[in-house]
Amino acid sequence: MNANHQDHDQGFDPEDDGDLDDRPPSKSMLKRDAHDLQELGKQLVSMPDSRLKSIEMPERLRDALDAYKTTRSHEGKRRQLQYVGKVMRLIDAEPLREAVAEFQLGHARNALQLHQAERWRAELLQEDKDVLTAWVSEFPGGDMQQLRALIRNARKDAAAAPEKRNGRAYRELFQYIKEAMSDEPPRESEPADRDAED
Repeated sequence: MNANHQDHDQGFDPEDDGDLDDRPPSKSMLKRDAHDLQELGKQLVSMPDSRLKSIEMPERLRDALDAYKTTRSHEGKRRQLQYVGKVMRLIDAEPLREAVAEFQLGHARNALQLHQAERWRAELLQEDKDVLTAWVSEFPGGDMQQLRALIRNARKDAAAAPEKRNGRAYRELFQYIKEAMSDEPPRESEPADRDAED
């Protein structure tokens, strides 16, 4: 057969700019879909069991995911992941995609909140009094006396022995900051308001 010959009855790829008529999907399109479903399966397996139990899915898929988790060999995991993709072809995968996206977004939010708490702790431990004022303006509901005592104790720990930077007072300050940040949403600060107006 001629290598340049194109058989128009073989299927179509929706990413091509050709006509979208009644031809079946191309082999490459089916493979892309299968790989996407396998990737979704990997993301589902990486979720904690408590979250997986709350997601509504067929029992066959739940069993396939459980079997993947108990499989030890690399080749066995690869084959089981293909089976997970095959099972997911028979169901509507959109609710599963939404559940994975919601889980990943929540995980990212938690990580961002921890980074912000670490930044606040580092800034509060500096000798700059403006940082404390900024903290009070963003989180006005906190106990200032307790915060000052925690800062003072953490500074003493750091000054006494630099290797005690992660001492008890340092951790307590972090916990206080984290709780204060989760208790009340931060108010919009003035520089952010100026940026929004521009």
